[in-house]
Amino acid sequence: MTPKGKLIIIGGAINTGSFTETTFGLPQNMNFFERGILKKITTESLKGTTSRFEIITTASLVPERVGEEYIKAFVQLDVHDVGVLNIHSREQANAEENCDRIKAADVIIFTGGDQLRLSSIFGGTAIHQILLDKYQDEPVVIAGTSAGAAASSKNMIYQGSSKDALLKGEVKITGGLGFIDGVIVDTHFVQRGRIGRLLYATASNPGILGIGLGEDTGLYISNGNTMEAIGSGMVILVDGRNMADTNLTDVDMGQPVSINNMTVHVMCDGDIYDLMAHKLTIHHPKVVSID
Repeated sequence: MTPKGKLIIIGGAINTGSFTETTFGLPQNMNFFERGILKKITTESLKGTTSRFEIITTASLVPERVGEEYIKAFVQLDVHDVGVLNIHSREQANAEENCDRIKAADVIIFTGGDQLRLSSIFGGTAIHQILLDKYQDEPVVIAGTSAGAAASSKNMIYQGSSKDALLKGEVKITGGLGFIDGVIVDTHFVQRGRIGRLLYATASNPGILGIGLGEDTGLYISNGNTMEAIGSGMVILVDGRNMADTNLTDVDMGQPVSINNMTVHVMCDGDIYDLMAHKLTIHHPKVVSID
């Protein structure tokens, strides 16, 4: 069944949402606004600037500051009906008051931080089920940056160093929030050299598509299938369906892993990938000559 909701996943490293993971401040990250990711979230919402937004700061270690940054960011876009939900326990994720707020929201945004907090606090709770139902049955926008993006898929990377990623057992995978299936998402991808993490994750399950989101970059996913790159950076796709061979099951824990014939695609702003057809369409902007 095709979901009526829309999913926007963002690679992170922006002041609004994941600034605690970087030394960057808002003035150095105005591309986030100029390239329109927050604006995209707003324009794709049911009521535009009058939509009800809920910011879920659960993943962050400084939720109050993160919530304030989001409120300030959306004020710049003339969005004023913004609430912050700092849910830090499963009891709160089942609380009727918080459930009612999620039911009434047109846009729900998961901030950056630790994606394992998202899966362990929300997994199987009343709010989690409400979100899954809303995404399937209503024109809601669910967005996530950094940890919020990583937790959006059914499979989720939650640990693994970049430099040792292709050693057996280094990359840790668990279940995510499951808004989209058939993919696995990694964030801060280009800047932190995480290609090894995604290669390993895809080699261990070649039927899923690895998605590496660069910083200040995202994917706008509609119909549960059409993925459009947005933002100023790159999205790396790792497709393991045609992988010829790997020694993953033969080597000991901690030993390097070999992979033969993995397909890699690079997406930039405006490019579209069809998850059903496994087809990438590259956007070729028209070049306007200057006389």
